[in-house]
Amino acid sequence: MTILPELVVFDMAGTTVHDGDAVHRCLAEALAAAGINTTRSQINTVMGLPKPRAIEIVLQEQGHVDLATVDKIHADFVERMLKFYREDESVVEIAGATNVFTALRASGVKVALDTGFSRDIADAILERLGWNNPGLLDTTVTSDEVENGRPYPDMIFEAMERTGVNSTQSVMKVGDTPSDLNEGTSARCGWVIGVTGGSHTREELEACPFTHLIHTVAELPALLGIARPE
Repeated sequence: MTILPELVVFDMAGTTVHDGDAVHRCLAEALAAAGINTTRSQINTVMGLPKPRAIEIVLQEQGHVDLATVDKIHADFVERMLKFYREDESVVEIAGATNVFTALRASGVKVALDTGFSRDIADAILERLGWNNPGLLDTTVTSDEVENGRPYPDMIFEAMERTGVNSTQSVMKVGDTPSDLNEGTSARCGWVIGVTGGSHTREELEACPFTHLIHTVAELPALLGIARPE
């Protein structure tokens, strides 16, 4: 019999939420509006990080270290993302995500989301997808609610505290970015699952620490040997 985790911590954008590349686009647009031009590769290297930190890294790479500029660009990014998640028709769950949450909880596994977004953006996503309904998720944690975002383990530890889980060996982390996998590894999670159908390719994630790679979260119930409701 497969040993089940006590808690699964899923990333949001790219892992459980399809947003049509909005994070890349909105971050690049906010940087460009401040006169900072970037490539897709530069944006991809900071995916999954807390967004103020991601912006700071991009600015530092181009010789800018003004924290006031970081705050200004981040505020612009948040505004763009809120508008997108509230209005754009491309915002949907990754196929089968809700069923995966339901299957896990029916098997006695607690389900959390964590994200490099701030709480206001996360709440916009939860409302848009109807994931703020009681009984679907046990908790959600955002990067502005902890001292250190990814790749540090703080959000996982916060999710554990909120759900009453004591051992990180009983926790599974699932995400589509290197920072997700590094977060799970730094927390010493028993399972660190890379999702190759999101922002990073299988080859890119293979360079990171992981226990398993799957293409989509819809494959997770089969990996754990539990039934997925349709």
